[in-house]
Amino acid sequence: MSLNAARTHEVEDDLLAAIDYCYEQGWTDGLPVVPPDVKRVEEMLLYEGRPAETVLASHPATGLECTVHAAAVNAVMAGCKPEFFPVVVAAFEAMNEPGFNFHGSTASTGGSAPLLVVSGPMIDDIGMNADVNLFGPGNRANATIGRAVRLILLNVFRMTPGLSDKSTQGNPGKYSFCIAERARDNPWPLLVEDQDYPEGVSSVTVFAGGGFCNVENHGGNTPEQVLGSIADAMANYGSITLGQSVVVLSPEHMRVVASTGWSKRQVQEYLFSHACRTVEGMRSVGKFRQRDYDKQHGDGGTSPLVETGKMHRGLSPDDILVIMGGGDAGGHSCFIPSWSRERLSIMQSKPIGVCIDCD
Repeated sequence: MSLNAARTHEVEDDLLAAIDYCYEQGWTDGLPVVPPDVKRVEEMLLYEGRPAETVLASHPATGLECTVHAAAVNAVMAGCKPEFFPVVVAAFEAMNEPGFNFHGSTASTGGSAPLLVVSGPMIDDIGMNADVNLFGPGNRANATIGRAVRLILLNVFRMTPGLSDKSTQGNPGKYSFCIAERARDNPWPLLVEDQDYPEGVSSVTVFAGGGFCNVENHGGNTPEQVLGSIADAMANYGSITLGQSVVVLSPEHMRVVASTGWSKRQVQEYLFSHACRTVEGMRSVGKFRQRDYDKQHGDGGTSPLVETGKMHRGLSPDDILVIMGGGDAGGHSCFIPSWSRERLSIMQSKPIGVCIDCD
């Protein structure tokens, strides 16, 4: 499909009128968008080597498809620079993996939003923020990449609030939910290195995330104290499920944890061991399900760390993604739970801008 063959709309030569037109067509997330003129879309497409009609993702329930061209149009509307576009493309290739459960995670009452975690040298190349105000406003790359994902869900896949998106309360991440892993002063291998991508490659990991939970601990001065606070947040009755977790350690908390030589694996194991509730406690709030207990404890348990009579968050330490991010000062880390009561969505990662193991 050439750009000339794509549907175009003629509007008067006035920026505000064009913005209003986009809103009237229902192409926005409620905020003004950048009118996607042909020149801007062409510039976006230059950063993706495949033909414009290449399908990036398909909706399993409706059959709707997102092409490279459709993604480029929405990336323009979100305010992306062309160099941001490969992240958007890789994110939808990750979401298109069956394990992500594209339909369920975007349509459910649970209100999850795709959280994008970018790792690797591209963070500096395109000016992403991995530092102060990590989840907040102020950085064009973080904000517009995440917003492009939402606009594609709205405009291409028709995940319209109240119609196909049945989220009970939603969460602010449904506007934009994109962060970068901080490399500066990071004592651990980066996420992209753990994923075994070739040197110099960046990755994006997509996670169907629920609401953001701030974990405050200014007094903890041992790994156990800091991580105990995080494990408690992970195991609160409102969040604990068999689902996966994302934990973002602030640099201040990371310094406490790493100062005694704790590895990322040790942190994952500690959090898994301590993010748990007793069966009695789960029953007391109506959240105990025998099939979940059997899944976690059957055949010797899903992990040697599983304790009899307790429900742990997730099935093993591998279900906890731990990275560092945020500003130098402040005893604030965060935990983000996965969507669904069970394990209906598994985080997926893809390399950005390159094809690994292609024919």
